Amino acid sequence: MEEKSYKEYLAQITTFIFDVDGVLTDGTISLTTTGEMLRTMHTKDGFAMKTAIEAGFHLCIISGGNNEGVRHRLQALGVTDIYLGANNKIEQLDAYMEKHDIKHEEVLYMGDDIPDFPVMKLVGLPTCPQDAVPEIKAISKYISHKNGGKGCVRDVIEQVLKVQGKWNGNFNAKYD
Repeated sequence: MEEKSYKEYLAQITTFIFDVDGVLTDGTISLTTTGEMLRTMHTKDGFAMKTAIEAGFHLCIISGGNNEGVRHRLQALGVTDIYLGANNKIEQLDAYMEKHDIKHEEVLYMGDDIPDFPVMKLVGLPTCPQDAVPEIKAISKYISHKNGGKGCVRDVIEQVLKVQGKWNGNFNAKYD
């Protein structure tokens, strides 16, 4: 049986779920002399997330990291479902999907490394950045041409919104 193109899944997506380190960031961490861990996120990813939320999509973050600066940035974009310090990402996925009555086939999940593997096996459209580890690339239905922290989130959101006719005309989104 021929494998479906990832584009055939885009029309049914109602929900975006993203990992943080290696997806919303490039995976590097800068350390200050006080031990604070600093991350960098791409503004184009932020604009796309805000646009998706304003277009009525569910957007959730599930990350093993536990950085409050990350939480503040995501909340400023309008993300309300943020699971940091997630040791078992399936638990957070199940809780989120039950809370919002979401079906697995409606979910696009983007991850980049082994902790994302179990969750990605459950969702309708598993995706990853170009620089994801080989195991994640092997199970992804779409591999972005962008690296983590370099616009891969914008890439998948824009594709879904364009297919669903929700990208054009939504350029009044305000973002930081």
